[in-house]
Amino acid sequence: MSRSLKNSLTLLLKIAVTLLVSSPFYIAIIYSVKSKPEMVANRLAFPKVIHWDNFTRAIETSNFGLALKNSLVTTVVSVVIITLICTMASYIIARKNNWFYNGIYYLFIGAMIIPFQSIMTPLYIDMTKWKLLNTLHGFIMAKVGFQIAFTVLLVSGFVKSIPKELEESANIDGAGLYSTFFRIVFPLMKPIVMTSIILNSLNVWNDFQMSLTLLQQKAVRNIPLTQYFFFGENSIELGLAFALFILSIIPILMLYLMLQKYIIGGITSGAVKG
Repeated sequence: MSRSLKNSLTLLLKIAVTLLVSSPFYIAIIYSVKSKPEMVANRLAFPKVIHWDNFTRAIETSNFGLALKNSLVTTVVSVVIITLICTMASYIIARKNNWFYNGIYYLFIGAMIIPFQSIMTPLYIDMTKWKLLNTLHGFIMAKVGFQIAFTVLLVSGFVKSIPKELEESANIDGAGLYSTFFRIVFPLMKPIVMTSIILNSLNVWNDFQMSLTLLQQKAVRNIPLTQYFFFGENSIELGLAFALFILSIIPILMLYLMLQKYIIGGITSGAVKG
């Protein structure tokens, strides 16, 4: 009886936690197909009439295609650059155990505690001076710079778990530094590389503060900014905003579902070995 009661309570707790975690998704889904009167009358009830036109209106009024393209370009390019730079930097930092590279490592750690708000104004001024404001490549440069510290910290711990004997064998066979890295070490880094790809993709795709600072013109707005402009000074289009939200999470959700098996293993290895 005691074990049965314990199992029942555990099951109820799991159900409660699942409902709590999934409640934002439920709210987003029902709001995306509700009319304004239904939202006011009963906020959490499922709509009596499903308004699929919220999606078509959201796409038409927000220029969703352009925003999706801008988000895809900035996310893909940023993640590729971050992955290449940070895997190579982490490899060198992890293998060169001396005061210089340890200093760089701790410099990266220190950079992680700097909040974006503290450098938002200098960044805006510099981007304006360099004519990078309201450009996708300027936004990509800024995001890469901000994500390097976190990614190096994450990846370098994993590199330390890779046996050095494999690299020594490759060196004996005549392989150079780059050949050893890309042919021997990089394939073994797959779990942490996939983890960093997911985390950095989520960060770039969902970024709002930097987007609001650097991407102010309509031609370069990404999805977070496009959603923001449904909340006007005199009116709020909740149905359209949530419809656009549902559409915007599909690409990043597909990426997460494809690579989710690497997240726990990659983060755990990077944390324990670091």
